[in-house]
Amino acid sequence: MDLEELRAFLDVVHTGSFLAAAESLGVSRTTLRRRVEALEARAGVPLLKSTAQGIILTEAGEVLARRGRVMMQETSALLSSIREVGQAPSGVLRLVMPVGLPPHLLTPVFGLLRSTWPLLRVHARFSGDPLGEPLDGVDMAIHFGEDMPRGPWLSHVVVRVREGLFASGEYLRRRGTPGSLQELQGHELFSWEAPGDDAHSWPTLRGATFTVAPALVTPDIHLIRSCCLAGLGIGLVPSVELEDPGGSAEPLVPVLPELVGRERPVRISVPEALAEIPKIKLVLSHIRQLLEPL
Repeated sequence: MDLEELRAFLDVVHTGSFLAAAESLGVSRTTLRRRVEALEARAGVPLLKSTAQGIILTEAGEVLARRGRVMMQETSALLSSIREVGQAPSGVLRLVMPVGLPPHLLTPVFGLLRSTWPLLRVHARFSGDPLGEPLDGVDMAIHFGEDMPRGPWLSHVVVRVREGLFASGEYLRRRGTPGSLQELQGHELFSWEAPGDDAHSWPTLRGATFTVAPALVTPDIHLIRSCCLAGLGIGLVPSVELEDPGGSAEPLVPVLPELVGRERPVRISVPEALAEIPKIKLVLSHIRQLLEPL
């Protein structure tokens, strides 16, 4: 397969038109059409179809577009790997993380990267579904998950965090500390919405679940922790043994720790095409060493 033909096809898919793709690649529309037509000739089937709504993919085109993006990433990764042999990590590391991951958890990671490799810059984005982001925009994804992610990922569990109920001491003194699941229902409840989970179904340590009616549901862990620190209610969130920022005189208090909660693995996943790039391997190793003691 000719890579220029594949790149032309993928750009048409991405932009939705031959004109926009030609401008993006800096070639004439005639040249771009010729490359796509040559690719269709190699494939032996139509890949694109013109409709009143614009250019759409055929069924064969969808298969090629999905795999073709990975192929282009693998090609780019191979060139990067060759260029970086024997060199310290540099350039941009593109991280995608769960929405609301408390910022003070990321500070030591960023500090380690900058102190170890000053030529390496970090572009950190947050997503409600880190593994659902386009592969061509991700070097590493940090996410929660017990199972290996589907698709072209290499994944490592770096730490297991306890998910449980937390509230401020001030809230519990004012509203009372629940001693059972039934008493819990009379409180202001905040629920973290993890990807693929039902925020209205909370776990018990024995593996069962029970139904709640949260006053707040959000994928933002930090928002829930902030509401709990403000004495507004009881939140179900993952937690690690780190102090909250802001100099809070009174840390959050576990609620019903013998009844409610579970362990959640934190994973770092790398697109398979990038796994052998020296920069990625070194950074992954250092991040794992930093997070594993938590």
